[in-house]
Amino acid sequence: MTQPAGSGSRFREEAQELGRIERPAAEQYRGRRKLLLVPLVYSPAPDDPEGAAALQNYWEQMQTQVAALENALGGLRHIYHETITASEEEGMEQLQAGDRRSHAFVSGKRESGAALEATDDMEVLLETLDLQRCLMIPLTSPSVASRLQEWHSEANRRRYEHIAARIDETLPDDGVGLLLISERHQVQFPSDIEVFYVSPPALDEFRRWLQNWAARAPRFHGEQAAPVDACSDIEEGGE
Repeated sequence: MTQPAGSGSRFREEAQELGRIERPAAEQYRGRRKLLLVPLVYSPAPDDPEGAAALQNYWEQMQTQVAALENALGGLRHIYHETITASEEEGMEQLQAGDRRSHAFVSGKRESGAALEATDDMEVLLETLDLQRCLMIPLTSPSVASRLQEWHSEANRRRYEHIAARIDETLPDDGVGLLLISERHQVQFPSDIEVFYVSPPALDEFRRWLQNWAARAPRFHGEQAAPVDACSDIEEGGE
């Protein structure tokens, strides 16, 4: 049985301040499965110095916060990363081809004893990516647009169900895992997993830069401003 994020008594997503959780407080989680939830964010303008600095600050602060949680909760043993469809070495090859920051971060955790787990299902992932690309194309038929959206929603549902199942199957009792995934994910975690949302101050700083960048962009391109998020439904890699 799973519950959606933020759904109440059967699911608790806890945002812990940087380094504030101490070992005595962590005793309440002994025997329970624990998952660190790390937002994956990418810059739409990798050559922008301010954006690059904000993104780098996020990654540095995120790793500090993860280390503090590891110290309090116990060693990290299982890593999950969206779009990765294979475990260990094959999964690392996929990660290296798509995201250098994630690859370096996961490499360090593997050296400390963590295992990279297959997270996505290849067939469902490719289906979702293709549908996401189709939805970016201007369509003249409302009926076609509606059907594509329904298809995409169904594929997304199956994708997130698979990710939840992979975590449920591989994260043992009293184990500590970490999931790197888009902030807009819809994974419904098993109710017996305590989820710790990793949200360092630099994440808000990056979001503010992103909104400012989006507001400035139309002046250079002669276009109307459009809402910009730090992440799409699926991110295919970044610097």
